[in-house]
Amino acid sequence: MFDTKVALIVRDDLAVWQKLNVVAFLATGIAAAQPDALGEPYEDAAGRQYGRMLGQPMMVFAADLAGLQGAHRQAVSRELTIVPYVHAMFSTGHDAANREVFRAGDAEHPDFVGIALIGPKKAVDKAIKGLKLHA
Repeated sequence: MFDTKVALIVRDDLAVWQKLNVVAFLATGIAAAQPDALGEPYEDAAGRQYGRMLGQPMMVFAADLAGLQGAHRQAVSRELTIVPYVHAMFSTGHDAANREVFRAGDAEHPDFVGIALIGPKKAVDKAIKGLKLHA
């Protein structure tokens, strides 16, 4: 059906509001990274126009920090598109500050609270191997 796959992986020890926040930001990152994956605008029966959404499913997985870091290593090795969200981003107030705290973090052991992946289906499946769908 789809040649690509989208996986959002969220740390399992976050508060519910944090999980939802991370998923929302990761989804926008996927849309920005792959604008050609967006479907057409929606229109209701009255002719009102609505925004576009990604044209394929996004699966949401849960993982601990080690699981996120492992998926990240696999995604890097497979050259997937990766959208990151690290814990320090919860304490910032704008996009530029998010990039600053991300850049300042440990590149070898990022404190991920979430990552999003998009790429060839088999490569994404390898990166998320062993992770469970978020409950």
